[in-house]
Order: sequence, then structure tokens, then C-alpha cells
Amino acid sequence: MRKIFNLFDLKQQVDYKTEILSGLTVALALVPEAIAFAMIAGLSPLTGLYAAFVMGLVTSILGGRPGMISGATGAVAVVIAALALSHGPEYIFATVILAGLIQVSAGVLKLGKLMRLVPHPVIFGFVNGLAIIIFMAQLDQFKDGSGSWLTGQPLYILLGLVLLTMLIIWGLPKITKAVPASLTAILVIFGLVSYWGIDTRTVGDIASINGGFPPFHIPAVPFTWESFVLIFPYAAIMAGVGLIESLLTLNIVDEITETRGRGNKEAVAQGTANILSGFFSGMGGCAMIGQSLINISSGARARLSGIVAAVMLLVFIMFGSGLIEKMPMAALTGLMIMVAVGTFEWASLKTFNRMPKSDIFVMVLVTLVTIFLHNLALAVVIGVVISALVFAWDNAKRIRARKHIDKNGIKHYEIYGPLFFGSVTVFNEKFDVLNDPEEVIIDFAESRVVDMSGIEALNKLTERYLKVGKKLHLKHLSPDCRQLLHNANEIIDVNIIEDPTYKVAVDKI
Repeated sequence: MRKIFNLFDLKQQVDYKTEILSGLTVALALVPEAIAFAMIAGLSPLTGLYAAFVMGLVTSILGGRPGMISGATGAVAVVIAALALSHGPEYIFATVILAGLIQVSAGVLKLGKLMRLVPHPVIFGFVNGLAIIIFMAQLDQFKDGSGSWLTGQPLYILLGLVLLTMLIIWGLPKITKAVPASLTAILVIFGLVSYWGIDTRTVGDIASINGGFPPFHIPAVPFTWESFVLIFPYAAIMAGVGLIESLLTLNIVDEITETRGRGNKEAVAQGTANILSGFFSGMGGCAMIGQSLINISSGARARLSGIVAAVMLLVFIMFGSGLIEKMPMAALTGLMIMVAVGTFEWASLKTFNRMPKSDIFVMVLVTLVTIFLHNLALAVVIGVVISALVFAWDNAKRIRARKHIDKNGIKHYEIYGPLFFGSVTVFNEKFDVLNDPEEVIIDFAESRVVDMSGIEALNKLTERYLKVGKKLHLKHLSPDCRQLLHNANEIIDVNIIEDPTYKVAVDKI
């Protein structure tokens, strides 16, 4: 058995006690989350619980980030809610399977490396927004069935139990780390409520979790083009949201543990888990940053903790529902508030005076989109697009030209900075075609032609010099720039005259 788990964990040394206790803690925290997300999507609680079991088990075994937890999530629930309302759960299962196939394809095509394009301000904004969402979601526990805020004794009891939970989670690690503080807090609150008969909301007040092993069945939807057209947009969005949230969670866990996960392997695992979730009556899902942080903060670093969490969740469903339904929601609320506090990047607030204003704007915008739209994928895409535009704008202003005339009367333009669509206008303003001498050399030793806009700019500049009967040479173009010009030969006429004396980089056209 030890060899098996060592294989799962890439020969990582496994602390079995910590892994098992952390997995048990995560399993307890998964129950209310899975139920809540299933209800958001308009599905039965067991649909969320089955998804949490399948997603958690498969990604723990096959995923690219040991210790990361996956399950039913709010991001996925929001995407599929409209489809569930209009067409029912069978179409949801089919959508989840198709989304899984898309995610597997993304992993096989190694698209996980695209996460390198996500700037740090976007990650800060995403994490801070998610932390606020986690915190705000816990406020529902302070409301009664009619949606009004609790008052009087029920409020005081709930506040007391939540604060005691948070105190234990905060203070116990300062005394001992022999057992996970989160699990200890849950058990202490459960014991106090049971022994004293305290009247407070429990998991059973939300919904019953009693069920059996997830039933296998092929989604009962027509296998027609119309069905595919209906579910594909939902599947594509679900796949994108799931991959973005999972790979961002992977990056966050990497930073905490100072290790490196495998994004493409995680994408394949997420896709495989969603495919199986659809076939086993689950609503699908992705990585869960809250539960992942609970697991990591409890000391888990291996795959065993995720496997234990998934298996224990199934045990709760099949055999322990009566006991788990008595679990006080106050304990789980306190736990998730502490997760929100730990998730928030407090260090990002200290960098406000040192970060560029554009980075601050991106971080705040991503946070607000995450909070108010609850669309994590959209928030990340908006942040990446704005960061890219800011980067393009900044680089467009950095192109420069140093000018001098040598002893032979030839004028040299030494270009610094990238020549691309954003810098073309500034580039063109550097040249004095009418007043330049009969021969001009443009030196790209410190520059690069990046795109077709840069090629077109060179073409236009060449035409301007030729119209007034002057020679233009390009010097020190990099191999990829020469290839761009060669490829563009059939599209545009780049008139470049070779001069071996100056080692012109492009052959005569």
C-alpha cells in the first residue's frame, strides 16, 4: 500500500496521519458546499454530493497537483442553472460529459501553459474576489427561513459558536499541530451542541444527504444535432470556467507549498472527472480553492488526503447521513470564514503605493467583477485583456531611434524597442525622408519586427524612400524577423536593397 501511494505522489514522503485527518476535515466541509451549489443550479442535493465524490476521487488520483481538492463549485452551478431550469438534469449530465471532453482535449493539446499569460494583478484580484465571495456566502447562515436577519438568542448562539470555531482554528496551531485545528474545531462544536442540546441550525436543516452509491447511466437525451447545439455553449463555458479556476487554484497552491504542479495533467484529470461525473449522476465541477486551502493548511501535501476526503464523503452519503445531518452549521460557517480570511491576499493591499496604477486598476476590477458577477472566467479574461492592452500601450511608447551620419554620408537609424501594431505610428515619425541623404540604413540590432503591422510599416517606409530616389537598407534583423519578411513576400512588396558592405539581413527582392 505504501508503494502505491508513493507512486501516486511522485515518490513524495506521505504523513499518513496528517493526510487522513486532513481528508476527513475536507469531507465535512464539502457536504454543505456541495448541497448549496446543487441547489443554486436547481438540482437535487445528491447531484452535488455525487459530483463532489467523483471529482474529488478522480482528480486526487490523476491530477497534476497533489493536495488540491476538486468538487461541485458555485462557478459551474451558475453556468448550468439556466439549462437545468429549462431542460432538466439529464441535459446537465450530457453537458458535463461534453465539457469534460473539451477539458481533456485542452490538456492533450497542452493549453495549460496559457496560464502563464495571467498576470499577478489578475491573480490577486481573482483570489481577493473569491475570498470575499466565500465570506459573503456565510452570511446566509445568519438569516432565518424567510431571509430576515436573526435576532436575539438564535443570533447570539450562532455568533458564539462561530467565534469559538474561529478561535480554535486560530489558536490551536500555536499550542500543538498534532491534529488539524479545523477538524478539532468542528468536533468541539459538535460535542458542545450535542451535549448541551443547543438549538442551532444543522446540516440536516438544509437538506438530507442520505443516498447510495452514485448510479451509472447514460444521459437520457436525444443524440441529435439539435441537442448538441443546445448543450455545446454551456459545455464550452463550463469547460473554460473549470479550467481557469482549477489552474489558478493550482498556481496558488504552488506558491503556498513552494512546489510546482502540472497544469496540462490537471486539465486532463479535470476533464476525465467531469466525464465520469456526468455518467454517475453528478453536476460536474472543478478545483475548489476554499477546500484546497483547508487541506493545505492542515498539513496535507499528498494525494491521499483528497482520496480520503472523497471516500469519506461517500461513506457519509451511504452510511453516516444521520450523524452528519446533526453537524452544526455554525462550525462549518466559522471554518469557511477562516478560509476566506486566509485566502485574501492581504499583502496586495500593502503594495498599492508601489504598484503601477494600471496594475492596481486591473486588480480592483477583477475583484469587483468576481464579486458582483460571480463569473470567475469572465473576471480573469477581462483582467488579462486589459493587462495586455496596457502592456501594448507601454511598449508602443518605448520604441526609439538613435540617429547619426557616418563619414561616407550615410545616415544610420538605430532602432530600440519592438516594432508592432502599437508602435508603428511612433516608428514612422522617427524618419525624415525628404531631408535624409541618398542612402539610409535602419539597424534593428536592438529591435524586433513582431507582427504583420510591423512588416507593413517597413513596406510603406521603403516606398517613401524609393519615391524620392533614395536607397534603404535593413541591418541586423533577427532570423524570425527575416522569416516574417520572407513569408510576407507574396502579400506585400517589401522593397529592400541588399548591400553586402553593411551585411544587410534580407536578400534583394
